[in-house]
Amino acid sequence: MSTINHPSNVDSRRTVLFLSSCTGAWGGSEELWSQTALRLVGQGHRVHAVKMGVDRKHRRIRQLTDAGISLEDHWNVPMPPGGNVARRLLPRRWTGRFDYHAFHHLCDTIRQLKPDIVVISQGDNFDGLEFVTACQKTDSPYLLVSHKASDLNWPVDWYREAILNAYTGARASYFVSRHNRELTEAQIGVRLSNAEVVRNPFLTPVEEPLPWPESPDGRFRLACVGRIFIRDKGQDLLVRVLAQEKWRSRPLEVAFFGEGVHGDALKQMAGLLGVDNVRFPGFAWNVEKIWQTHHALALPSRAEGLPLTVVEAMWCGRPIIVTDVGGNAELMDDGETGFLATGPSVEEFDTALERAWERREEWERIGQLAARRIRERIPADPIGVFVDKIFEFCGR
Repeated sequence: MSTINHPSNVDSRRTVLFLSSCTGAWGGSEELWSQTALRLVGQGHRVHAVKMGVDRKHRRIRQLTDAGISLEDHWNVPMPPGGNVARRLLPRRWTGRFDYHAFHHLCDTIRQLKPDIVVISQGDNFDGLEFVTACQKTDSPYLLVSHKASDLNWPVDWYREAILNAYTGARASYFVSRHNRELTEAQIGVRLSNAEVVRNPFLTPVEEPLPWPESPDGRFRLACVGRIFIRDKGQDLLVRVLAQEKWRSRPLEVAFFGEGVHGDALKQMAGLLGVDNVRFPGFAWNVEKIWQTHHALALPSRAEGLPLTVVEAMWCGRPIIVTDVGGNAELMDDGETGFLATGPSVEEFDTALERAWERREEWERIGQLAARRIRERIPADPIGVFVDKIFEFCGR
């Protein structure tokens, strides 16, 4: 648990500003900053947040605002008379993410708040540069949090200097996996002395592994849990694997839990390939319910930070079948707590799934070991740990 206590007087309160570069309605990268914000405001601190795109009806957004957290939409700031007509009239995807009026408005907001610390939450490892620039322009101390780094997304040379400046100017840089830290250092060509690995919170705070799911029809049920964004999550690879005749004839079913911009494409691809042992239940808020009825996780990702769904599946006592990207290999032991595909390809994921299938009668035992191992590698209260780290830099 966090060692920061509820403040006893007004003078002990801190002002913390969170800036999130996530452009969707909500993403897994936003659990760390949002739950930290809720913890801080519950302790009596002043908390403000700015996010790229705010859906006021979204469950997580309502949770933040109901707690009294001021939340501003960086894409929808007050416009001066006659200002930036294109931004007001054209779709967001046409006008681009950077807007000078919004940038200057953010700088004004930071100056007014005078935060003790700014926490910049990046979905990738360099998509928060606009926020970094605002902090540097206002001479505000900031921390960087990066939730994903990808071998498929290297910064071009003219952009690298700005990224290097962003990381070296931060009071501290946090990554959700060792892989992401090391890849970022390789991309900018510098070892970051101010870098640490932090862990994301998870949505299955069960004390013990869940009971093993019954299967009266004898079918083994895999869950592929994650945003349906094929470039990163690679769900198409799993559909292609399942299209093979050997998997069609086996008592195996895969449910794709999640929503995203490739949802329809994935369903139509399954139909095109004649894959009928799949389901698409959509997004599930209650992750625990997924693992009450499914036997293992299958996640054929092409790029990751450290997926929450991997932690959650193992925490609930389920084996995992994943690709060796991001921090996946840092959490599991191949052949002991899960099965690791050496790369994100149809052939490699098929090999990992085949190894898992050969040992399907051992899945319950493997899941029990996974639950024990993950509790040794992930703190029970990641938010408390992160709160303590934030307060190390307040007032410096």
